[in-house]
Amino acid sequence: MADRHAHDHGHAGCAHAGAHGNAHDRGHGHGAGTPAGKLRLAIPLTLAVFAAELAGGIWSSSLALLSDSLHVLFDATALGLSYAAIVLAARPASDRHSYGLHRGEILAALINGLTVALIAAWIFFEAWERLHSPRPIRVGGMMGVAFAGLLANAVVARLLHGHHHDDLNVRGAYLHVLGDLLASAAVVAGGALIWATGWALVDPLLSFAIGLLLLGGALRLVRESLHVLMEGVPAGITVEGVVTAVLALPGVADLHRVHIWSLCSHIRALSAHLVVDTAAGREAQTVLDDVNALLHERFGITHTTLQSECRGCAADGPYCTPVHPGEERVARL
Repeated sequence: MADRHAHDHGHAGCAHAGAHGNAHDRGHGHGAGTPAGKLRLAIPLTLAVFAAELAGGIWSSSLALLSDSLHVLFDATALGLSYAAIVLAARPASDRHSYGLHRGEILAALINGLTVALIAAWIFFEAWERLHSPRPIRVGGMMGVAFAGLLANAVVARLLHGHHHDDLNVRGAYLHVLGDLLASAAVVAGGALIWATGWALVDPLLSFAIGLLLLGGALRLVRESLHVLMEGVPAGITVEGVVTAVLALPGVADLHRVHIWSLCSHIRALSAHLVVDTAAGREAQTVLDDVNALLHERFGITHTTLQSECRGCAADGPYCTPVHPGEERVARL
């Protein structure tokens, strides 16, 4: 009878886990230095930018500034969703949610990406209207408010910088803020150009550029989020590469029924059937420990479930049918 061996290594909150999923490396706290603490500072600052740019956009008749104000409003929503996802991910697993609530990070990132795409579509529509019906713009007010928004967004981007590289959720929020930072800079530059040349079409053209910038980032974020939700193999590794590395370990005869997926940005999981070579003179537990160490150190796979077998599976199906002497196993994956 097959011996089941489950290895749960570093089952930690995604929003705080380190490169190998160890939450204690970076902490579950919500202090000022954590992503959660910085998001709490960023949310009210972002709402203040929204209020200023909305009022300034209406007063100056600048579509670029008004578009940016609505983007900032969704920035605040995105930051709130990101903060909520971190709080959910920090909650322990339960009988109802045995993996915990780590997928909240991915759902928040997906919502962030979709909202940015909707904003881009609205900007395109309004910019097209302005190209056909230009309006006079109060350039001084447009530039003043945009410059204030530029400074505020720079502060928010600085707060989130350093946490966005390996956290899909924080990356979604950072994308919002970075896009708005660049948009504010473009609005300032556009205002200067309008002031110097009187060419009012700069405003809708800037809006088109802002929309394209946001749409590209949104599509990437949505694609990555859906890949995780569809339990795709994490980027940077392949099933064949993992199998080849494991088979090179002494005492391993075969590895099949391999499935690799991500719970969130920091937790990679694997389940497989492991055939131990009993003739190699190594204990099964030692071989299992070596396999888990390899998966963790080389591939960042921190949550593994391995079923140890003496023989391989004859064919794929709802359960494993052992290979009988003289038969050849059909499939590895």
